[in-house]
Amino acid sequence: MTTPTALARAAYRTLEPFHVTSYFNPELASAYEDTGLDGHAWYVGARAAPMGQCAPSVVAAAFYNFNPALIERVWPAAVAVGLDTISERRWTLLDSVIGTALGTLAADKEIATIADRLREIGDAASFAGRPLSAAWHAADRPEVPHLALWHSITVLREWRGDGHLAALIDSELDPTEAAVFHEAHRTAPEPGRRALGKRITQLTRQWSESEWGSAAERLATRGLLTISSEGETLTEDGVALDHHIEERTDVMASAVWRDVPDAEELITSVRPYVKAVIDAGFLPGTKKR
Repeated sequence: MTTPTALARAAYRTLEPFHVTSYFNPELASAYEDTGLDGHAWYVGARAAPMGQCAPSVVAAAFYNFNPALIERVWPAAVAVGLDTISERRWTLLDSVIGTALGTLAADKEIATIADRLREIGDAASFAGRPLSAAWHAADRPEVPHLALWHSITVLREWRGDGHLAALIDSELDPTEAAVFHEAHRTAPEPGRRALGKRITQLTRQWSESEWGSAAERLATRGLLTISSEGETLTEDGVALDHHIEERTDVMASAVWRDVPDAEELITSVRPYVKAVIDAGFLPGTKKR
């Protein structure tokens, strides 16, 4: 029998590509133009819109490994455009992008059934200590089936993500250190591991070379990584901590799947739609098929 922890890991690997269509897709440029926001402001505004007009520091806390100075700059810009305006534009974008990727699959009646079942799982979850997922859970869910599926997946994805931040805090990794640690080289291949790379992470999270280097030095002092001309590489202790963080994240994420008798079947049922998104070729590391 598959354990709840294994189900949590399978759900993450399966659902994540569907969720990130909001942040990696060919229509983002038009969304930037329509709203007058740059890429950073659009991302922060679109992801944090359900949190409402809170202080930038609250959004920075929820995003964790983003430079707070970046959030201080772009969140007010998003609020000024209007969080409802951004949300509406996001749904229009996702309707087009996911609908196109799914093609004839978008008409499958099964999508609505899966979306509702995933929503029921989210409805039964405890959101204590999970602010970003709580905000998404409280946000209105569209009636269009593939958008309803995206929303249900996003609630569960951010629920897991909020738990991941708890694991980072418990491991005493501050926001910059968490970014450096995640992007450090591994001496052994880890199939299925998702990483953006140092350059993209610095660009998207806005950590300067000086801030990055200082964080790397702190991690090196703790014996978690080594620094060379080729970059940062996790030590054995670093790899052990990395595995611990992932295991703790999965354990905390398993609670939502523990009493779901059809969990394995449900996760499997989503895969054809996720595959269609992957095969569209616009996500990082994918090619159109």
